[in-house]
Amino acid sequence: MFVWANFIFALARILDVLLTILYWLILIRALISWVNPDPLNPIVQFLYKTTEPILEPIRRRLPLNFRFGIDISPIIVFLLIIFLQSFLVKTLLDFGTRLQLR
Repeated sequence: MFVWANFIFALARILDVLLTILYWLILIRALISWVNPDPLNPIVQFLYKTTEPILEPIRRRLPLNFRFGIDISPIIVFLLIIFLQSFLVKTLLDFGTRLQLR
């Protein structure tokens, strides 16, 4: 059982790190969008390519009367990331702990 517990722990840690990286990428993209970045800059292109597949579907699903002239999709993604880190990662860690105790 300890092998499965270690696997679950590793999975939870990797998921937590990936969610944290995603959080920072979206935050940097939101901050850069305030200064009208050069779209040909490789860093800006990387930020758009990595975050747009996550932000665009949320933008599409927002009703038209819920748009306030600013893009609130990063805020929604931040809330989803916080939820996943609080619920899914902690649940995996608790599950791994229970497997270790058996």
